[in-house]
Amino acid sequence: MTKHINVLIVEDEPLIINVLENALHQISGTNGLIDFKIKSVTNCDLAIEQINNAINGIPIDLLLLDISIPASIDKKTSSGLDIGIKAKKSFPMIKTIVFTADNNNYKLNNILKSINPEGFLIKSDIDFTKLVDAINAVINDEPFYSKYILQLMRRHQLNDFVLDKIDRLLIYEISKGTKMKDITKFIPLSKSAIEYRKRSLKEKFEVQNGNDRLLISKAKERGFI
Repeated sequence: MTKHINVLIVEDEPLIINVLENALHQISGTNGLIDFKIKSVTNCDLAIEQINNAINGIPIDLLLLDISIPASIDKKTSSGLDIGIKAKKSFPMIKTIVFTADNNNYKLNNILKSINPEGFLIKSDIDFTKLVDAINAVINDEPFYSKYILQLMRRHQLNDFVLDKIDRLLIYEISKGTKMKDITKFIPLSKSAIEYRKRSLKEKFEVQNGNDRLLISKAKERGFI
């Protein structure tokens, strides 16, 4: 019996959309028992429209998602990350494969925490064969992560502590050189609360003498930024 899989591709580069569609066609042609129903969109507004239509119609089974796509006109949906979160809430059984060219560990960790995708690929890590392998794995209930993502996850497994969202954002802002007086613009805490968190982070990372540069260096070693 043929298995019908409804696919939404969210990607703003036509060439990559074509590659993704070709990968899906190759899988269905080789398998013979899978029929992909494919829809492709290039920005957040169109993605939201497709998700809303699917809520009232046929659910999306597989989401192929680029993180760096144009934001919605009202700016309430700023990237593929927001689309992935909305899709997961709308369709709890959806399988998601994330694509990104970004190798910033803070952003990658945020994607893992927020979406927990079944597949997670760094574009520079993959070729067409690996893309086909990733899709095949995910539709068969197996996770698939590219080399860089696996390395990042292994580094986290070696940590003997975890950082919450605010701690990770604080380290990220410090790494960018954001001054403490300005960090309250990005983190909804008082300056004293942020200073307390910063001291706690230095204790966790065993940083002596209030050295911000060493804190960032150790956070990078452990894969947080």
